[in-house]
Amino acid sequence: MLYTIETPHLQAVIDSKGAELQSLYGKEQEIEYIWQGDKRYWGRKAPILFPIVGALKDDQYTYQGKTYEMFQHGFARDLEFELHEQTEDSISFLLTDTPQTKKVYPFSFKLYVSYQLGGDGLIVKYRVENPTTEDLFFSIGGHPGFNVPLEKGVAFEDYYLKASPMKSRIEIPLKGRYIDLQNRTLGQTNTTIALSRALFENDALVFETKGLNSFSICSDQSPHRVTLSFNDLPFVGIWSPYPIEAPFVCIEPWAGVADTVEATGELSEKLGIQKLTAHEAFETKYSITVK
Repeated sequence: MLYTIETPHLQAVIDSKGAELQSLYGKEQEIEYIWQGDKRYWGRKAPILFPIVGALKDDQYTYQGKTYEMFQHGFARDLEFELHEQTEDSISFLLTDTPQTKKVYPFSFKLYVSYQLGGDGLIVKYRVENPTTEDLFFSIGGHPGFNVPLEKGVAFEDYYLKASPMKSRIEIPLKGRYIDLQNRTLGQTNTTIALSRALFENDALVFETKGLNSFSICSDQSPHRVTLSFNDLPFVGIWSPYPIEAPFVCIEPWAGVADTVEATGELSEKLGIQKLTAHEAFETKYSITVK
């Protein structure tokens, strides 16, 4: 089911399936900022990645001596969330474990996802709760796609990516679907990065992030831009399909990452995995601001 929240300046639409953001529309600009989905390129819009981010080696992991199968980015994006609360400018959803989820993920959990409009943007919050006395291992991340170009008359290649603070960050390449940790380098996010198709020839750009970070998609040919900001999420992915000329770019803040080339497959040893002990909770958020 689709739900709409709005302010005088912005309107957001969220689907209870996957608690997925479907639209972020600037009323004054008359601009849709969220990619609207097209299976020729990528049929999703802004899926939530849970309980894993990225791919597992051979789509499998092991926990307490048992092997489970789970596909890239986990199952939350394909499940129906329960409406938790709604106001005119905010909404929240809840997903809990079921007998079906426990076949592939043997943990009890509560996942709250909330959206709050205000000012010139949208705040997206995730809260994961461990309702049991057993440890809970998980990853979570956002995967919003943004229209590029944002308006007619401007080309994809007229845009660039700008990081703030403008400093170098560790860049981790992908080898196939997996993180090639041994070949990480110093990424040049200390300057703007021109968007091009070739930029994504090796899949997503993956950077380590510490503290407060923001990534903007901008063009000198247009006053309109979109910025995604977050604090203390350890990774970000920047992605657009290659070699097809897809008119969007994803900025993906992650508390977790794909398996490394050397991964053992043991969930508790996975790079970037989050751990909650008995009755603990994890909270994080990111914001999308538009112009």
